[in-house]
Amino acid sequence: MLHVLNADYIGNYTLHCTFDNGESREVDLTPLLKFPAFQELQDKSKFQEFGVLNTIFWSNGADIAPEWLLQHGKAV
Repeated sequence: MLHVLNADYIGNYTLHCTFDNGESREVDLTPLLKFPAFQELQDKSKFQEFGVLNTIFWSNGADIAPEWLLQHGKAV
């Protein structure tokens, strides 16, 4: 099972994610902001208050599967 080890906010709703398989991706999460679970995160200050525990999560209950992050991210 894939896990996120670390994530850093790099601007414009984009995170730099490091995975336990040794890969890293820059992932633009802007497309997710239209979905109800993520609409609150359009406020960039709230978006930046994420945590990492095997994946990315927010206090409002939103989270993202590590596989989605890996698939939709740009290799760096």
